[in-house]
Amino acid sequence: MATLGDILGAARRSASGIERWLQAEDSQLARRVGQAAQEAGVSMGGYARMAVAGFSQYATEDDWARLTRVLSESDDPGSDCLAFMLRWNLDRLVAVT
Repeated sequence: MATLGDILGAARRSASGIERWLQAEDSQLARRVGQAAQEAGVSMGGYARMAVAGFSQYATEDDWARLTRVLSESDDPGSDCLAFMLRWNLDRLVAVT
C-alpha cells in the first residue's frame, strides 16, 4: 500500500509513474487528469502536485471533512487521498469555467 508521499515522490521522479498509477486506479480519472495537465502545459505528475497544493490552500472545512471521511473508510489511504484531491481539483476547474 503506497502512501501519498510515495505516490507524489514517484510522480516527481517519473511522469510515467503517475500515469501508470492513474490508469490502474481509475482510467476515466486518468483521462481527465491527462487532458487538464495538457491544457495547463504540465506533466500528469506536475498536475498531481498542483492538485495537492491547491487542495491544501483552497479546500473548505467541508472539503477536509469529506476527505477525512473517505480516508477513515479506506483500505489504501495514500491512493484514495490523491484521487480525492485530483477529483476535487478537476471539479473545481469545471465549476470556475
